[in-house]
Amino acid sequence: MQNSNHVLMIQPVNFGFNAETAVNNSFQADTGENVQALALEEFNILVELLKAKGIYVSVIADTPEPFTPDSIFPNNWISFHETGELVLHPMFATNRRLERKSSVLDHLRNEITISHIHDLSVHENENRFLEGTGSMVLDRKHRIAYASLSPRTSETLVKEFCGIMDYKAVTFHSFDNNGSAIYHTNVMMSIGNEFAIVCLDAVTAEPEKQQLISCFTITGKEIIDISMEQVNNFAGNMLQVVNKDGQPFLIMSSRAYNSLSSVQKIRLGKYNELLHVPLTAIETAGGGSARCMIAEIFNAPANKKAP
Repeated sequence: MQNSNHVLMIQPVNFGFNAETAVNNSFQADTGENVQALALEEFNILVELLKAKGIYVSVIADTPEPFTPDSIFPNNWISFHETGELVLHPMFATNRRLERKSSVLDHLRNEITISHIHDLSVHENENRFLEGTGSMVLDRKHRIAYASLSPRTSETLVKEFCGIMDYKAVTFHSFDNNGSAIYHTNVMMSIGNEFAIVCLDAVTAEPEKQQLISCFTITGKEIIDISMEQVNNFAGNMLQVVNKDGQPFLIMSSRAYNSLSSVQKIRLGKYNELLHVPLTAIETAGGGSARCMIAEIFNAPANKKAP
């Protein structure tokens, strides 16, 4: 199952520019403004849109303490799997490690079946990181974990995750316009059930680029190639979900949507309805977009047995 009809979103209380993550997230900008109110408004608009389309959203309010300015991006510290398992992921920024709050896990236990928790956060003590489905873009249908290696994505931990969850690792390197490693795979790649959105120009090593193309072709994905300019407008940071009736949607920001060409919109529109909302404050201060705000839940409901 590639897509979920149930997602987790964390309502922010202290959202803002995080200097600890800005050291290797070139998408962030410190405007000096208090953006919490703007971010909350954008968050609520996205939640209501998803609910209106029949997607089940578990909204958990963040707590003022400990201070967690990036809690709006839960997919980095937790990932959910059809087996009922959870993985807790090791985080690069010290203040982001505080997002693994017991209150969130307690809330989830009331909603979903959790068969086992794999805690990889111990690797933070070794300065090795793997920031969830930010670091890895998962082709769940074909059990492939695509990972662009960076200070936040350890190749060793990608392989450890794949060993635990029975995935094949496809690792590579991608770079922004300044030649710096792209901090998260999910800003330059998104995998849908029948398509792969990817910035091939960011993958400068030809063997790695050809490996990606080969994997997408073998797994039957139509390749939607996006430019570096579109990556800078968060066009890689999209997520395909389904509603309770199985209808697919592709979630993105309005900035990402407006960066797409008419041809790209038509090609993507063959597979799903395109949904977008303005996320200007979140993208500017947080350096993440729609996909980063959503952690897909694949676990069975708490009143049913795990698959």
